[in-house]
Amino acid sequence: ELYLQLETLFSVKTKVNQTILPNGRLFGILLTWFWLLFIALFLNDLRADSLYNRYTIQPDSLVISADTLISENTPDPDTTIFQSNRQDTGVIQPVIDRSTIEALISRVATDSIVQDMAERKVYLYGNSEIKYQDITLKAKYIEIDFKTNTVLARGMEDSTGKIVGNPVFSEGDQTFKAKEISYNFITRKGMVLHVLTEDDQGFLHGERVKKMDDNTVNVLHGYYTTCNLEENPHFGFRFKKARVIPDNKIVTGPAYMEIEGVPTILALPFGIFPNNKGKKSGIVIPSYGESANRGFFLENGGYYWAINDYMDFQVLGDIYSRGSWNIKPRFRYSKRYKYSGGITLGFGDIVIGTKESPDYVKDRSFRIQWSHRQDPKARPRSSFQASVNIMTSNYQRFNPSSTQDYLKNEFQSSVSYQTNWAGKYFLTISSNYRQNTKTHAVNLSLPELTFTVNRFYPLRRSGGKKRFYEDLAINYTMNAKNTVSTFDTLLFEPGTLERDMKNGAIHKIPISLPLRVLKHFTLSNSINITDRMYSRSVRQHYLADTVYDGNDTILPGLKTDTINGFSNSFDFSISTSLSTKLYGIVRYKKGPLRAIRHVFTPSVGFSYTPDFSDPFWGNYGTYIDADGNEVKYSYYDNPQFSSIYRGPPGQKSGAITFSLDNNLEIKVRSRKDTITGMKKIVLIDNFTISGSYDFARDSMNLSTINIRGRTRIWKNLSVNYASVWDPYMADASGRRINKFEWVANNRLVRMKSTLWGLSFSYKLGDKDIKKKEKPKEATEDEWTEIEKNPDDYVDWNIPWSLSFNYTFQYRLAESYVTGERTVVSKVTQTLGFNGQINITPKWKFTLTSGWDFNTNKLSYTSINVYRDLHCWEMRFSWIPLGIQKSWNFSINVKASILQDLKLNRKSDWRDNL
Repeated sequence: ELYLQLETLFSVKTKVNQTILPNGRLFGILLTWFWLLFIALFLNDLRADSLYNRYTIQPDSLVISADTLISENTPDPDTTIFQSNRQDTGVIQPVIDRSTIEALISRVATDSIVQDMAERKVYLYGNSEIKYQDITLKAKYIEIDFKTNTVLARGMEDSTGKIVGNPVFSEGDQTFKAKEISYNFITRKGMVLHVLTEDDQGFLHGERVKKMDDNTVNVLHGYYTTCNLEENPHFGFRFKKARVIPDNKIVTGPAYMEIEGVPTILALPFGIFPNNKGKKSGIVIPSYGESANRGFFLENGGYYWAINDYMDFQVLGDIYSRGSWNIKPRFRYSKRYKYSGGITLGFGDIVIGTKESPDYVKDRSFRIQWSHRQDPKARPRSSFQASVNIMTSNYQRFNPSSTQDYLKNEFQSSVSYQTNWAGKYFLTISSNYRQNTKTHAVNLSLPELTFTVNRFYPLRRSGGKKRFYEDLAINYTMNAKNTVSTFDTLLFEPGTLERDMKNGAIHKIPISLPLRVLKHFTLSNSINITDRMYSRSVRQHYLADTVYDGNDTILPGLKTDTINGFSNSFDFSISTSLSTKLYGIVRYKKGPLRAIRHVFTPSVGFSYTPDFSDPFWGNYGTYIDADGNEVKYSYYDNPQFSSIYRGPPGQKSGAITFSLDNNLEIKVRSRKDTITGMKKIVLIDNFTISGSYDFARDSMNLSTINIRGRTRIWKNLSVNYASVWDPYMADASGRRINKFEWVANNRLVRMKSTLWGLSFSYKLGDKDIKKKEKPKEATEDEWTEIEKNPDDYVDWNIPWSLSFNYTFQYRLAESYVTGERTVVSKVTQTLGFNGQINITPKWKFTLTSGWDFNTNKLSYTSINVYRDLHCWEMRFSWIPLGIQKSWNFSINVKASILQDLKLNRKSDWRDNL
């Protein structure tokens, strides 16, 4: 190839100088052999001194730099030649002695690359970059010295005299920014001037930094900060000497804190700053203060243990000088695409006041929280979920985790496992717990099992014309559970579960057959079969005389005996209904109103239930009372005893039911709808009149007439109406008697109760406000923390907003006092409002409040101010009135690595208790 290039070169010259060189081809061959002999002799001299054994020349290796006359392909005896990313540079790939540089070095420069063969140096100008193994160096100017295997990088002045293109050095996960970098490829040591490097959430600045071959870094005259400003960070810990151990820690000598360049009295004899990525174990520094009721305290201090990438454990504690204490361990776990959750416990003593004082309180409290979420992708056919929140009422009173927890008094817990087979058979096993911290009532279900079979059609054929009977459908549902209802103070007392636990099972089989009648009517027929299973029942008898059984005297009265053991009851009902829809439409050709549509849905039905109190069914018994009257009672459901699923109905019923549903809509012109030009407005969403007539009763066959309706006047304004009307008269105590209102008062019905409800909500805000969504930059764990602690989350995406919620209820109900009927009215109103505004891009103000119309006072009110201080943040919260009257001011570093660097002052709301 060299010969062909030379031949081409000299053949051109031959044509130009034909009179001087009559035979250009012969001359070209001789000259080619001359050059080959010269190169062979040159390489023979190099073989004795150089580290190369052989070399190869690429076809494009004779390119000459535009701004120099030095060939870039000439091999250097002590180094590799750079592999260029530019199209106009060459590459030489020698066989290298592995005791020196172990890989190719690639280089890029946007301006020029100059090679000084005499000094064995290469100069890169412009936006330069070199790569060697996992090392990358970028700078405006880079100089490589092959004699010492070192590289020097620094910035250059621009046209204004400003230094630009300062070096950026990266090796693995480490990155340095500096004004000047000197690095040796062989020893992997380097010297850096005025360095800036980031380690996890922190930044390390140093005037002079020496990088060692073991990747540790020695720093002279530097400081550590979490502020990301490269020049003049807002704060930092200044030190004279430090050593950085990558992915481990930063150890310094004596250090002191600076704020805006001003030294503070906060000094340390030495500093240890963790810089390992991921979770870090360590001590959690407590906050301190004083409470008027509980004395001096240390709160939320303890230890955090990062077990591994999937789980961690933290135990925090509170201690007060007057005897109160609290321990709060927390265990969390998470595995991506599998599951996540955590367990939080709380246990301690609450001591208020001093001994022998009237307001002295000493009580023990606890809390159990467990949450578990399974990723739907983990097991599509089954899932396991848990949300447990159990506590004593005094724990919630003194240790609420959020404002929402304090304001609500009902907490629910559930643990459930669901699975299915072929999408037809579904099984759910669960446990549920409901607690009211105000009444102290608890309801526990442990366990509860539900098995369901989807609707199936046993008579349906695979082909042919469908017959009417093929629509016969059957469902099956089984539910079994153990329940206990008691108070939280008695739940774990000995004998409570054995005494108050109720259990049983119920099976339901609904069978339905819909039919189409005369094309426009739907006839629905159904049979509902119910089977109940119990573990106990009762038997009652009346004792007329006093009896002494040898141990105790039994006084006369009704006696109830509980019989443990399996028992069973069976009942069924039959129902049929006929319904249709009638449409009435009026259209207008002119004007804004174009159409009115009324939809009328009448429905009439019949239902029959036998008398399951008949001795034939074995569900009811009788006894003779003190007056000699025979009294019928249920084995499973009566005032003295009630099972989980109660008992079968004890009265025959054969009732005709009716209902009249109405909907009214209008259609008006709309400029916003560019397709149809119309808009539909619902005037009456639903207005229903319903009642029944029971043929099986011997008197008062008519039921009460129920009227209900709702409409939405505006998109945020809705009105609800409900009333109950009775066609029969009532006696002096308000009980129905067999006498129509028409006979006595010349009216068809008597109003028993009426309720008008109005609800209004409105939100004002910036046009760019969108529905609050999960932040894209937040991880799943971070979003979970936001949901658990909404008070600590600041959304800067909402410039301003103001929302109102208003509810109004007007109730009329009859009341019988001293034998006279009166109508009592009651008005209930609630108003709540909250707002937020970004006063500036760094200031945010939020307000939550409401008005109590019964007491004519403000309801729970909270005022919050937040200031973004770049790497710091400031919060001020104020609750001006109520039991939670308090204020809290805090200023702290944002980065969690220095979360204990904060100043906190507050007035504790618990001092008001």
